[in-house]
Amino acid sequence: MKISIIGSGINGLFSAYYLQKQGHKVTVIDQSDGSDSCSHGNAGMIVPSHIIPLAAPGMIAKGLRWMLSSTSPFYIRPRLSGRLLKWGWLFYKNATAAHVEKSIPILRDISLLSKTLYQDFQREQYFDFGWHERGLLMLYQTPAMAHEEAEGAAIANKAGIEAHVLSQKEVQNLEPNTKVNVLGGVLYSGDAHLNPNLLIANLKKYLHTEGVEFLSKTEVLNFRVENQRVKSVVIQGGELELDEVVVAVGAWSGVLTEKLGLSLPLQGGKGYSMMFEGLGEKVNVPAIMLEARATATPMGNHLRCAGTMEIAGIDLSVNMNRVKGIVQGVNSFYPELYVKMPQPETVWRGLRPCSPDGLPYIGRVSHLKNVTIATGHGMMGLSLGPATGKLVSEIVEKAPLSMRIESLSPMRF
Repeated sequence: MKISIIGSGINGLFSAYYLQKQGHKVTVIDQSDGSDSCSHGNAGMIVPSHIIPLAAPGMIAKGLRWMLSSTSPFYIRPRLSGRLLKWGWLFYKNATAAHVEKSIPILRDISLLSKTLYQDFQREQYFDFGWHERGLLMLYQTPAMAHEEAEGAAIANKAGIEAHVLSQKEVQNLEPNTKVNVLGGVLYSGDAHLNPNLLIANLKKYLHTEGVEFLSKTEVLNFRVENQRVKSVVIQGGELELDEVVVAVGAWSGVLTEKLGLSLPLQGGKGYSMMFEGLGEKVNVPAIMLEARATATPMGNHLRCAGTMEIAGIDLSVNMNRVKGIVQGVNSFYPELYVKMPQPETVWRGLRPCSPDGLPYIGRVSHLKNVTIATGHGMMGLSLGPATGKLVSEIVEKAPLSMRIESLSPMRF
């Protein structure tokens, strides 16, 4: 089949990878050159530990408190927007204990599937992408956060995700090369990490050699639909005929799906990351600094620090106050790293595609027979990329699915 994949982020690329392995002629279309996708600036964490969705009890109260500080990790820009109001109402409706309980096995299964596929990919030795299985530390400095994380660890262990509550000394023993200023932490030993820049760049090169065509700086203007099927995508200068189309354009997916008659509740959650040279060997285990909501991931000789969630529309400006919050968090938790404020032009920023219930959109569009959606992964796009691509290929092939995905339907709202 001729398959057009719109979007060259991690979900689009892994969809292309699994579909071309089945012998299909795949074309990847992107409005940019693909160098600025959210996947590039990701913290690089592969996190089966993340089984609790963003829409959970207490998140609304936390978000309201965080909005009072210019350096806080979370912010929603107040604005008159029907899309934002709908998204906010659906988030409110889903921030329940019942939703969390229902979501845990779904997020667990897709995360474990994705990690297994990454391990398979590593064994194929196509190229190096900085794969390491050292686990993930959830670090805290306050008794309140210690209590919250102990509860999270208990939930994870019950779901079959191994979690160990550690003392300050036990955390420090895992980090012999720098001081860690914490009360304690939780170690998720089954998590892993990689270098997103290496993965994306080398995966694109590999797919190109395998015959996947890339149309960069090509905007999809519209779709030609006949008899409940998309016959072609309309681009500047012509049309591309196709048998199947996959929409995987991240935070822009909601705008594009409106051209297909689908209202997809989605907001771009802006995050920042920065690389600090010479610090990669200082930190051994990737960490999330909970009070700061910032991350630290070793990538070769560099340390990538990332964080924040700004719901501010399609806005790619850099708010240095938010960056300051990340830097302050890193220096608080790792006082010997002496991280300095970066220059604005060196700060990466990108929009994570956030669904209102914290679950991705993976599945068919009910009123069109050949359209598959793959977006809405929030902060877990890189982590869930291989599983998403595998599921997309199974959907297109009408093959047995690797897991049940009814709860991930793009039609659920």
